Amino acid sequence: MIQKMMKTLICEAGGGIRVGEIPVPKYNEKQALVKTIACGICNGTDAKLIHHKFKGFGEELYPLTLGHEAVGEVIETGSEVTTFHPGDKVLLPFVPEDLEYYGIHSAWGGYSEYGVVDDPACYGPGEAPECAYGQTVLSDDLDPVDATMIVTFREVLSSIQRFGIRPGKPVAAFGCGPVGLTFIRFMSWLGVHPIIAFDIIDEKLEDAKKIGADYAFNSKTCDPVSKVREICPEGVPYVLDAVGVTGIINTAMGMLTDQGKICCYGISPEMDMHLDWSPAPYNWTLQFQQFPSKVEEGAAHEQVVQWIREGRLNMKDYISDYFKFENILDAFEALEKKAIAKKGIIVY
Repeated sequence: MIQKMMKTLICEAGGGIRVGEIPVPKYNEKQALVKTIACGICNGTDAKLIHHKFKGFGEELYPLTLGHEAVGEVIETGSEVTTFHPGDKVLLPFVPEDLEYYGIHSAWGGYSEYGVVDDPACYGPGEAPECAYGQTVLSDDLDPVDATMIVTFREVLSSIQRFGIRPGKPVAAFGCGPVGLTFIRFMSWLGVHPIIAFDIIDEKLEDAKKIGADYAFNSKTCDPVSKVREICPEGVPYVLDAVGVTGIINTAMGMLTDQGKICCYGISPEMDMHLDWSPAPYNWTLQFQQFPSKVEEGAAHEQVVQWIREGRLNMKDYISDYFKFENILDAFEALEKKAIAKKGIIVY
């Protein structure tokens, strides 16, 4: 029997990316086969994997497939599957890790033409793979291409909850890119104020003020600690790093209240640093949210969709570029040149 093959984006062991072929995923009785519709470009995870700087992915795991923000259409289902039906649009189809079958490792493989999803209804309590709890069926009123943004929205909302950021409390937020702006908007809607935003690009700071930041400053032209202390003399209970730059941690030390928390979202390319907590209060916490829980993401889905249906959250506000799959290498060249202003999406 001839094995069916599919195209995928491969990150090479020696550096660089290329479009190659691997087998179409096999699926078991608890899974469904999904044809990819679109996959969002993550300028955090994808870029770090391409540069071999993603925690947990050593050189021995290259070459590997990329992509973790995919949406697809169910085309076949296993015999026990009840949650998914052919024609359903679903979030987060992945190419499972199976070196013997695929001949290559998987960093989720969302830039592949096909993927699989797991049906949590087929498993006992707590027995399903964690990814299954985030592999949510999309309602028909949501554009499945733009719905790749829901992956980011759910990650951000669930991370706000994981960090324990509370309404009525001030926060200093570093980074006003797509992820940082999403944090700012959601925190504002959840009643977190004042929000003091920092970035190094003035246009992004203007965007931050439009969507909920109470104050916005260029951290290259001011002393962020002084600005925070002018607004909140006792400091802030939360400092959010939505950039992934380890130096922000030391800057944050002088902003914290007693029992304050530095909240780091995403994985920095540097895995160590010199911590200077002399400016910090006696009691403080450093919390990393490097790998959002798919269980918590799935639980955040309904709130995100409600905001979309209410017209408060427009997915297109966060998207700047669409690329056809045949132009995926051009898309990543644009990413490398920082020529994608917001979110870029690969469309199949």
